[in-house]
Amino acid sequence: MNTYNPTYRFAVGIAIAAAFILVWLSLGVGIIGRDGDPANLMYFGVLAVGIIGAFIARFRPRGMARALFATALAQTSVAAISLTARLGDPWSGPLELSVLNGFFVALFAGAAWLFRRSAHGRLG
Repeated sequence: MNTYNPTYRFAVGIAIAAAFILVWLSLGVGIIGRDGDPANLMYFGVLAVGIIGAFIARFRPRGMARALFATALAQTSVAAISLTARLGDPWSGPLELSVLNGFFVALFAGAAWLFRRSAHGRLG
């Protein structure tokens, strides 16, 4: 593992920034429903997938790519659950939930892609 690889470091930065913003939004204003809605606790499961995956991968690029893809999948699952069960109505509409969750899916998947590129020694 070459943690001095700029691609690896950029991927770490994106993953940490996404996790920080996710915690801030879910605790601060609430992504699903209004502030304090217990449905927002599902996002901590998303972060748990990423954290546990990172430790299992021992922070190696190939494993981190898998962990972040799993995190993106967990984020997608939270979006699907919240949209299907109509959680957060009437405060959080389907468009708002789709856009916000899609933003995080893109960040986690983008970080996963960068970790994968880092594992192959590309872009850095």
